[in-house]
Amino acid sequence: MTTDPLVVFTPSGKRGRFPVGTPVLTAARQLGVDLDSVCGGRGICSKCQITPGYGEFSKHGVTVAADALSEWNAVEARYDEKRGLKPGRRLGCQARIMGDVVIDVPPESQVHKQVVRKAASARVIAMDPATRLYFVEVDEPDMHEPSGDFERLARALKREWGVAGARADLSLLSKLQPVLRKAKFQVTVALHRGHEEDAAQVLDIWPGLHEGGLYGLAIDLGSTTIAAHLTDLETGEVRASAGIMNPQIRFGEDLMSRVSYAMMNPGGDREMTTAVREAINTLAGEIAAEAGIDPVLIVETVFVCNPVMHHLLLGIDPVELGQAPFALATSRSLTLGAKELDLSAINPRAQVYILPCIAGHVGADCAAVVLSEEPGKSDDLALIVDVGTNAEILLGDKTRVLACSSPTGPAFEGAQISSGQRAAPGAIEAIRIDPVTKEPRFRVIGCDKWSDEEGFADDVGPGGITGICGSGIIEAVAELRLAGLLDESGLIGSAEATGTARMIAEGRTHAYLIHDGGAGGGPRITVTQGDIRAIQLAKSALYAGARLLMDARGVDRVDRVVLAGAFGAHISPLHAMVLGMIPDVPLEKVTSAGNAAGTGARIALCNVGARREIERVVGEITKVETAIEPKFQEHFVAANAIPHKIDPFPELNKIVSLPNVSFNTGGETGGRRRRRG
Repeated sequence: MTTDPLVVFTPSGKRGRFPVGTPVLTAARQLGVDLDSVCGGRGICSKCQITPGYGEFSKHGVTVAADALSEWNAVEARYDEKRGLKPGRRLGCQARIMGDVVIDVPPESQVHKQVVRKAASARVIAMDPATRLYFVEVDEPDMHEPSGDFERLARALKREWGVAGARADLSLLSKLQPVLRKAKFQVTVALHRGHEEDAAQVLDIWPGLHEGGLYGLAIDLGSTTIAAHLTDLETGEVRASAGIMNPQIRFGEDLMSRVSYAMMNPGGDREMTTAVREAINTLAGEIAAEAGIDPVLIVETVFVCNPVMHHLLLGIDPVELGQAPFALATSRSLTLGAKELDLSAINPRAQVYILPCIAGHVGADCAAVVLSEEPGKSDDLALIVDVGTNAEILLGDKTRVLACSSPTGPAFEGAQISSGQRAAPGAIEAIRIDPVTKEPRFRVIGCDKWSDEEGFADDVGPGGITGICGSGIIEAVAELRLAGLLDESGLIGSAEATGTARMIAEGRTHAYLIHDGGAGGGPRITVTQGDIRAIQLAKSALYAGARLLMDARGVDRVDRVVLAGAFGAHISPLHAMVLGMIPDVPLEKVTSAGNAAGTGARIALCNVGARREIERVVGEITKVETAIEPKFQEHFVAANAIPHKIDPFPELNKIVSLPNVSFNTGGETGGRRRRRG
């Protein structure tokens, strides 16, 4: 009795015996090996390239002879002549198994291609998008076997790809027949297969083999900005990223002011919905143009957003989110057609996925952070803070994950600050104040030099120094505290009390002068007492929210802190700690995850399994509602002090000495606090 040849695939290690003459692609499919193919084995797409190994493989118990695969054929020769095959490569659909063989599937031939995400965890994302390309040969019409063109297309998809129940909308049907006939009934379709047990949706069709790619948008719809990442649905590569201001700011800078606008103005919610959808269309058009791709190739979009943005995107009045018990119209994930959201700048049949919300004030953006940072898989207790107009906070480890939101307001983003502005060229983003001379030096966005370096003025450019952004104001307040110009209560000292003429009297309070551009027609940039109070309110809300989660876990310390959000990526951990924005931990335990919500959106865009996972995990998260927790106010008041009224911040005091000054009486009250450790 003759034994069929043994085939071993690497790196998966899957193996099986197949009759002589079996195509490698067929063997791979039967074993569930991750080997790609769009053309269905016709030798024209090149996705199924493999590398056979010859010789002895003791690990696998196989010796591979030189004739283990069929000889190079005309299809492979033609492809190699036109496009080129790397040395040693074969096409899996053409090479046939003749003897025992070990076959390697290179990364570029795998369906679930892996993309390394360069963030705190440097995790690998397995590519398994909901929408992919499929090449099919459709039976031509036959008077003796009457059926519609789409029905025959659906049969071809089932016959060649095992896809059952394909469907299409009217706009696709209207273009189907011309394309089929132009291509002699050989076409490529973009097929969306959701993470639920839904029928497959044909989103578009092209004559012949379409190799123009497919793209998706991962969109983080924030209160202040809308950020989008144009992503290749085959490779996971981010082709372009762009952002735009959320035009809803004109209706209110924070979430509750927008809810109030909807309450006080009949039709106000529809105004805000129209504004944000128009902005998303503008952003989609711009990002497609930047990447040089046809917008019709954008066939999928994933949104993450807070609950108010979620409702306004969907066209749902957010009034219930403005009052207890903060009821969402729906907290489940949603899969919609682009037309339902008036998204006209992308493929008209594109599919939209919106991640689930966690609670009335903890939205899909927080769910995306969970997907990105995976606190539920952490061995140590991690506090993850997504800093923004409305801060989302997570605390968790393998035991349990808790979540809350805290109304920090727009001060961290430069709003409600006297010289504040959005992060843009010319904005002060970092500052240091000499503790002896009390003189500042600073750096602005768009210039690598510090203000006291030669050539700074030339490098800043004609726009000059325009204001101070969120990261700059945080550092400025912390530096004032470190330099002894600001006391624990947040009071700025006078020129007499501090010994510097940079302290300017403003009525009954004082301000610190950072830069005076008046001589050149520029702005006068100061940190006022009002600015300090705005930052105190924001940071106190942030700390109090974190403290509530710690209370719920019964802990006084966390093991590490992760600053998430595009803004969080630019915050100095030291200055955040001096300010008391975050609980005390060793400084090296404070890291940045960048725009974790945006990364979570991209993961959900690239992997349908991740959608199932986050929907499961969200149901296991414990929600803490800060608005009704009695201890929130207590924690908030204690956190007003800089860094804190009660918590001694022992880790911080190991590395800095905070001056023990008080300006309520105008003088020193005991020198400097000693350095600990």
